[in-house]
Amino acid sequence: MKLEFFKYEGTGNDFILFDDRENVIQLDNRQIRKLCDRRFGIGADGLILLRNKEAYDFEMVYFNSDGEPSSMCGNGGRCITSFARKLGIVGSTTKFLAADGMHKSEFVKTDPDIVRLKMKDVENFQHLDEGWYVDTGSPHLVINVEGLQEMDVKTKGRLLRYSDRFREKGVNVNFVEHLADRISVRTYERGVEDETLSCGTGVTASALVSRANSRPGDTSGFTIISTQGGELKVHADKHANGFKNIWLEGPANYVFKGEIEV
Repeated sequence: MKLEFFKYEGTGNDFILFDDRENVIQLDNRQIRKLCDRRFGIGADGLILLRNKEAYDFEMVYFNSDGEPSSMCGNGGRCITSFARKLGIVGSTTKFLAADGMHKSEFVKTDPDIVRLKMKDVENFQHLDEGWYVDTGSPHLVINVEGLQEMDVKTKGRLLRYSDRFREKGVNVNFVEHLADRISVRTYERGVEDETLSCGTGVTASALVSRANSRPGDTSGFTIISTQGGELKVHADKHANGFKNIWLEGPANYVFKGEIEV
């Protein structure tokens, strides 16, 4: 079967997207892995199907590059929003369903390539021996470090992801360095089993942990995050038990389209 695909990226976190509004695309684990393979396929960190969903503009069905269904992907959510606009499904705002529930997203008026995605509220922060554990739609471990750019993120992240505590369900591991006006984040992603250039739910988790611990008097504002693939912002309102009104903001870019036999 020959399928038309679209390639998108958000700060270097890249995805293969399919318009599956007819609900006819059925890909198995092996096919998804091959499509995402950077040598034998198109190459991507994940694969996304855009499907019709009653009461929503669309549904986002996301798979990691290992072929397995995944939890929420923040950069993927921003990319599928841009894709939906390209297909003529949505205008300046949208409401869609993802693995962790309903999300809203919108295009920044001053720069239509910038997409803001509303994330779920976050209330529970667990302080573990390894670092801070927080779920922002996907499970994340946040660890403060120095000398981030010299770190072997893949090796250190893999050790934690497959440690006794996290081996069964997995965890994404974020290493965070605090700079003068921002934080810098590098992430090892489960399902990709490698460092990615950016992770949307990961920078969200890192920004919230940073604000929860180093800015106790703040109630609203945003955090600038530098990743290996570019810059993101996380806006959030702080309250007694955590954060609400959380928005992930950054670029979502169309790269190319093509056809492939699967």
